[in-house]
Amino acid sequence: MVFLTRIVLCIAERKAPRKFRRGFIDSLRLHVRGGAGGNGLPRYGGIGGKGGDIYVEAKEGLSLTKVMKMHPTKRVSAGVGENSQQRKILGMMGTDQVIPVPVGVIVYDEYGRRLGDLNVDGKRVLVARGGAGGCPSTQFLGLRGQSHSIILDLKLIADIGLVGFPNAGKSTLLKAISHAQPKIASYPFTTIKPNIGVLEYPDYRQITMADLPGLIEGAHANIGLGHSFMKHVERTKLLLFVVDIEGFQLSPKHKHRSCVETVLLLNKEVELYREDLLDKPAVLAVNKMDVTGAQQRWQEIRDTLKHLKDAVNDFSEELRPSRTLEFWDIFCISAKNDPSSVLKLRCELRHILDIVAEQSKDDKELQLLHQINSKIAQKGPDVV
Repeated sequence: MVFLTRIVLCIAERKAPRKFRRGFIDSLRLHVRGGAGGNGLPRYGGIGGKGGDIYVEAKEGLSLTKVMKMHPTKRVSAGVGENSQQRKILGMMGTDQVIPVPVGVIVYDEYGRRLGDLNVDGKRVLVARGGAGGCPSTQFLGLRGQSHSIILDLKLIADIGLVGFPNAGKSTLLKAISHAQPKIASYPFTTIKPNIGVLEYPDYRQITMADLPGLIEGAHANIGLGHSFMKHVERTKLLLFVVDIEGFQLSPKHKHRSCVETVLLLNKEVELYREDLLDKPAVLAVNKMDVTGAQQRWQEIRDTLKHLKDAVNDFSEELRPSRTLEFWDIFCISAKNDPSSVLKLRCELRHILDIVAEQSKDDKELQLLHQINSKIAQKGPDVV
């Protein structure tokens, strides 16, 4: 009996598999220390080697989970500068350290000051400078390197960001429209970490789409998962809102929200997170159009959704955002049972992204022209 009890206790104490203990990581804190400078040699005027620097560099194909595995102690130190010697007057520099991180990481110091935005593969930022080598101005004593903590904050880079309440069908849509394999089930909060899918077209064009954990009413007050993952849509070019034609109800204890109310609440939660996100182009996908009575419901709400700005005052204050989204287009789809509707959405998303890219290009050219004209105006008229 005692033997069996010990077996049961051993099983109970056994740690869960690593994949369950550690989930998606989008923020990591590391302590970095630049290398100390080497000592000089006063008798011969020898100068010690400078301590190594520490850089953070963006690399494709990485995750912060891998970065954490590379640095399990969460401490990174650069090499120490070599002391000056009688036969080697100039000491060698300490070895630099490079911390590879995923593309999309923003580096902050411990006081929240931004050190760099690594949004391009190969871009790097200096995070800890090595100490100077010993020389006459330091009385030939090597100086310590910089030592402090940095925060690596990951914001996914994708063309399209999926936004919606739980169980609206975002993961099903991502699977249907791309080659992603997210976890799918018929209950809320199946998605607990961001997923990235790639839309591939016959001409080899690729568009990336990010599926985020569902928002719920009151996310701005940290209800549910709060706004924890909203930062991952900040760098997207297009927001795709996905709603259930039948609306949403988190549980029997919560109010049932209609499809239109769901759209307004999503609008409000995005606004409360960051109002400038409403400046992004947005598309609405009304999902689950294969359910009984869906067509009738759509006919009832179609005009309201197409003229949401005019209809917003008909709803209670708790639902109304201060600023209403204007959708580029609205699509009726069944991500699960109607491939043709998904294909149409897929084609239109590409078309809209092309228009957005062209407008962005024109805006940059106008901005550059304005800067040139401003510089000419500051110099004054030419003297002939």
